[in-house]
Amino acid sequence: MALAKNLIVAQSGGPSPVINNTLRGLIEACRNLDAIGTVYGARHGIEGVLKEELLDLSAQDREEISLLRYTPAAGSIGTCRYKLKPDQHEDFDRCLEVFRAHDIGYLVYIGGNDSMDTVNKIAQLAHQRGMPLVGIGGPKTIDNDVGDSEFKLIDHTPGYGSTAKYWMHAVQNANEENLGSSPADPVLVLQAMGRRIGYIPAAARLADPNRTLPLQIYLAESPCTLEQLADNVNDQLRRDGRCIVVISEGFDVGQIGERKDSFGHTQFSSSEITVAQRVVNYLNQRGLATRGSARGNVPGTDQRHSIAYASTVDLEEAYRAGQTAAHLAAAGETGHMATLLRQPGPAYGIRYDKVPLADVANSERCFPADWIADSGYDVTDAFLRYAQPLVGAGMLSLPMIDGRQRLAQLAPRYADQRLQSYTPQADRR
Repeated sequence: MALAKNLIVAQSGGPSPVINNTLRGLIEACRNLDAIGTVYGARHGIEGVLKEELLDLSAQDREEISLLRYTPAAGSIGTCRYKLKPDQHEDFDRCLEVFRAHDIGYLVYIGGNDSMDTVNKIAQLAHQRGMPLVGIGGPKTIDNDVGDSEFKLIDHTPGYGSTAKYWMHAVQNANEENLGSSPADPVLVLQAMGRRIGYIPAAARLADPNRTLPLQIYLAESPCTLEQLADNVNDQLRRDGRCIVVISEGFDVGQIGERKDSFGHTQFSSSEITVAQRVVNYLNQRGLATRGSARGNVPGTDQRHSIAYASTVDLEEAYRAGQTAAHLAAAGETGHMATLLRQPGPAYGIRYDKVPLADVANSERCFPADWIADSGYDVTDAFLRYAQPLVGAGMLSLPMIDGRQRLAQLAPRYADQRLQSYTPQADRR
């Protein structure tokens, strides 16, 4: 019987409300897998590998691991936006050195398309160097942009259902605000995350599936100028006296001084001006069809860390995705990502499987064009049938102490560093 090899799990990109549940599923599944020894968490993703900062997750109190279910975002082991580029040969070499030093036989990377590409390249390089490293991907992104537009690689990513639920409730509450304040503030503009794809703002329709609210939804894919948007809003004001606008942070309103991360992704939350504010300014300058002003509201990273709005369906699926990743690793299924595929039929159900990392890394998901309403500022019932099961039917009950949330608190138990200190290539000045 072969000796057990250790496993490193790392996270990359923006976190989600349920990312720790994928981590929990992985850790708890590994306890019962003879092929896997110690599970380490790389502190802040691949940067933790490069810096040899490996948190011993197998040595954590089991109660704290169980509390990861109720702990959002990435505070447990951290995440990063560090991209391993093809010419960073020293970084790739360093990864393999760390793996050898700590008897690592498995690398699980939880993230989006870029993360799947990273773990695939590392595993391939290891095999070229004669090191039998098993590389596995764990899906994660609130944007739901991992995979293909035909939903053959993955139906949806863990994290999306909870952010969709956040927006469902946000629009319900915003409607109460707009309904009561409409004589003075008839237009309320809400900005949703989603750089290039419309799944998050589309979730606003879940708040009003019967289409009774004066709600307009503008995706990044919505072909509309600011002038057309203003005309749409004023038409709504003439009909209803008020209007709620949900708009993607990626909606084209011209230059807003956006910044980009190391992956080349736009970070709208650090822009000079928000899309919502540009729309509010335009509406007020252009003039509304009723008295009063347009107001704006720009939720930020709370869209991906509000655990109170987490979908119980999403929590369960994230956990099962982590379990699946662990089993794929133990079985030696290198070069694959754990995936969620929807069962055929009217009743919602998911099966857990694997897909090649290369297929995921080279794919690009779009928001289906036939899910955008003819008006251009709404989504169709087909989207509602897709998204409704993901948000669940109830609310999560959180463990509390003296009115405060009881969150997981992992002890700072790190593996002994066996190599010389190292500065990642991209950090050198």
